[in-house]
Amino acid sequence: MAKIKLDANLYERVKKVAEVAGYTSPEEFIVHIIEKELSQLESAESDEDITERLRGLGYIE
Repeated sequence: MAKIKLDANLYERVKKVAEVAGYTSPEEFIVHIIEKELSQLESAESDEDITERLRGLGYIE
């Protein structure tokens, strides 16, 4: 399994939200979010669609 480092403040935010939302761990919450986003991006018709979706989410300019 690969590991990802998160800023301590971000991890604390994730931890709090995961607990409130009923996830068993912050890691479960993070995996769920990533899977959800990937599913939406993978359903795009082309690379241009992916770029536009990422731009709309604020990930790229």
